[in-house]
Amino acid sequence: MFFASDNASPVPQPVLDAMVRVNEGYAAAYGADAEMQMLRGLIREVFEAPRAEVFLVATGTAANVLALATLVEPWQAIYCHRQAHISVDECGAPEFYTGGAKLTLVDGDNGKMTPEALRAAIKVQVQGDVHSVQRGALSLTNVTEAGTVYTAGELKLLSDVAKAHGMPVHLDGARFANAVVSTGATPAEMSWKAGVDVLSFGGTKNGLMGVEAVILFDPKLAWEFELRRKRGGHLFSKHRYLSAQMLAYLTDGLWLELAAKANASAAKLSGGILGIKGASLVHPTQANAVFASWPRIGHRNAMEAGAKYYFWGSDGTLDGPDDELESARLVCSWCTTDQEIERFLKLIS
Repeated sequence: MFFASDNASPVPQPVLDAMVRVNEGYAAAYGADAEMQMLRGLIREVFEAPRAEVFLVATGTAANVLALATLVEPWQAIYCHRQAHISVDECGAPEFYTGGAKLTLVDGDNGKMTPEALRAAIKVQVQGDVHSVQRGALSLTNVTEAGTVYTAGELKLLSDVAKAHGMPVHLDGARFANAVVSTGATPAEMSWKAGVDVLSFGGTKNGLMGVEAVILFDPKLAWEFELRRKRGGHLFSKHRYLSAQMLAYLTDGLWLELAAKANASAAKLSGGILGIKGASLVHPTQANAVFASWPRIGHRNAMEAGAKYYFWGSDGTLDGPDDELESARLVCSWCTTDQEIERFLKLIS
């Protein structure tokens, strides 16, 4: 009953098999390996983007901050949702890697900003005034930190606002696979066709050992990104072990299969929680995360039985009235089982 994070899941067998295969003999270093050449072609095919440039790093934070540093100057603003990962979970790395670019936080229900809210945030910052931060870039997150999903149309509306103000668009896609499965849109429709210039394409949260891809749909950004990756200490010498993971991930649609399993588990878990007296959802369940509230006695029963998950929106405590509501975040992974879910639901009912 492990629902703390999809980061903690094991690695799927096809990915492990690929790692074993690539572990034979010698291979060119620093991204010149044969697997990287195949991966670059496969990503261009999957995203319908023949000119895209592709680079690998080991963490989502590295993908996000190196991408943003390539898009903005130190005196510019990065507009993002108040709950965005770059705002609350990256320890100042965006500011550090960009040399001081300002995160301008945009509000919005269920982790999603609206075009109106973005316009209002942009309007506040006076341009052409040496005392004001200048417009830099828009950073969106899909799946959001609230477990909700932007449709391709919603992404396009927000990107249009950014482009109207001369700003490029970055997409934090740590759970991009889950968003694609949720909407039924194509990877291209959820990225460059919606106005995204740079995508942090996640793998770690969907089963990989540790690799993320940065996809630059504008090839003119590639050289600067390469330099920033090297200077920032994120260019791997034994690069083939990153390439092999991501190549296996994308081969035969494995990435979508894994995400579909996780999303289906979350839907089952969410539906079961709603069947509990007094329970409710904090945010809609649209991908592989469930944000829900139910009586404290259920939390106590589950945690004492070994269930792992996080309270959400409060410090959370197992001490107090049994019928008092406490909210939680539960994340399903590609390997979450129906048996885990059914046992958990019995404990909290």
